[in-house]
Amino acid sequence: MAIRWLTGYRPALGGMVFFAVTFSLGLYFTFAAVQGDYGLFRRSEILAEASELEKRLATLEREVARMENLTRRLSDSYLDLDLLDEQVRSVLGLIRADEIVIR
Repeated sequence: MAIRWLTGYRPALGGMVFFAVTFSLGLYFTFAAVQGDYGLFRRSEILAEASELEKRLATLEREVARMENLTRRLSDSYLDLDLLDEQVRSVLGLIRADEIVIR
């Protein structure tokens, strides 16, 4: 055994190759877990995008509800005279006889 220390004993090449391959695979899978298509950074991007889309959906739902309300108020079964007057003024540009227009 003492002779091996004196002659410069080196570990087997197979052990070094095994360590290098194992280390490389570990680095690859770590990188893929963080930066890959299904990694941590992509997950945070997806969550941020989902939050933004939920806000947009809520805005669109409010807009649809408003438009449904206006449509119902102008329907044949329910007629809102104030809304009708507002629409006539804005779309047709009509005014009442007792009003004065200032431009």
